[in-house]
Amino acid sequence: MRRVLVVDDEADIRELLMLTLSKMGVDADTAETCAEAFEYLKGNAYDLCLTDMRLPDGNGLKILEHISENYPNIPVAVITAYGSAENAVAALKAGAFDYLAKPIGLKELRDLVNSALKLPQNGARKTVAEKPEADSGPKLLGDSLPVKKAREMIDKLARSQAPVYVTGESGSGKEVAARTIHAKSARADAPFIPVNCGAIPENLMESEFFGYKKGSFTGADGDKIGFFQAANGGTLFLDEVADLPLAMQVKLLRVIQEKKVRRIGDTAEAAIDVRIISATHQALSERVEDGRFRQDLYYRLNVIELKMPSLRQIPDDVPVIAGSILKRFAKQNGGPVPTIDEPAMKALQQYDFPGNVRELENVLERALALCGGDKIGKDDLYLSEVGDADNELKGGSQPGELPLEDYLDRVERDAIMQALEKTRYNKTAAAKLLGITFRALRYRLDRLGID
Repeated sequence: MRRVLVVDDEADIRELLMLTLSKMGVDADTAETCAEAFEYLKGNAYDLCLTDMRLPDGNGLKILEHISENYPNIPVAVITAYGSAENAVAALKAGAFDYLAKPIGLKELRDLVNSALKLPQNGARKTVAEKPEADSGPKLLGDSLPVKKAREMIDKLARSQAPVYVTGESGSGKEVAARTIHAKSARADAPFIPVNCGAIPENLMESEFFGYKKGSFTGADGDKIGFFQAANGGTLFLDEVADLPLAMQVKLLRVIQEKKVRRIGDTAEAAIDVRIISATHQALSERVEDGRFRQDLYYRLNVIELKMPSLRQIPDDVPVIAGSILKRFAKQNGGPVPTIDEPAMKALQQYDFPGNVRELENVLERALALCGGDKIGKDDLYLSEVGDADNELKGGSQPGELPLEDYLDRVERDAIMQALEKTRYNKTAAAKLLGITFRALRYRLDRLGID
């Protein structure tokens, strides 16, 4: 039978937790102090520790630190006072699995315990490879030090419920990292809902995120659940979270704090159990400084940061990543797996790749169409030397070497990528630098396959 250690100096809280756990078929031991909890840990094996933040001889962080150092496979959830967001964030940053706010809701308690009990026991590893449905999805490939560090961080994050903030350049694999965290976590069997915050019109955001009741506004012909309820029990991935308008940021902050949502036109709130993973290629801290992103929301989202390396930081991994991409293309086309000759591979490893893996995919797809066989040479890549002001297409195509439309697309793509690099991927600033409207830039980004 599974076993939980409850640490709280309030008798009524201990009784409530023990009764709930007993109804779930879970045994529990209770302790009133840190010292008593440490004694229980010496002689017993536990699947979860629930601890109050305030104890007579210390606090929940002391318990958390002790367990992390001596019993790293035991997840720890802390119980915080109502409204103590700072304590909850501090505990999550210190490695807590999750937190509960007083007064304790029984549904939230049961959800937390069930999630914790699904984690691998005794150091056992539950990997994506053990899940057949995950084999077809993208993976974090490579053996370089930055990639190994990212994988190690992902493994740690998979054993937590803490909000994760994934940073990295466009195309560096932020969604791949988010999906891998979800697939390795106790939430793997529940939905993973990806949301591109920059692609939702502002007037539709509230209905898309929270849903609505039939008849709540003109056009609401039936009930609809929003992203949060669709992801209930699982993970909500907020990509390009920096693009959320301020009004929506306020609503998002409340949902994260209260763990409840209210559909438009509904009178009651519904409890949700959702893990938030957010990502952006923008410098979110700078948007906080200039007032375009709420500081309190930033701190709730950026509990733990995962940095994804750019492709130019891991040139030794380019061959294995390129090989995986070509295998996927071969499977899609029903043909043999193409190869890349040595000069072409060297050129790929030396290229700057401002668009990262997504740009590598585009380069290889174009090369396959142009090479006329199953072997890709350097001349098939048409790589540009980014940043060369005298010749933007040096090392790549020249007028007459490609059909006019392809040549113009190449020129347009290089100009856009350079503008994005110069503005640190701020699309509004890039559009201004290029002398076009933001809407025109978005159209070109979509047409050229640049994210």
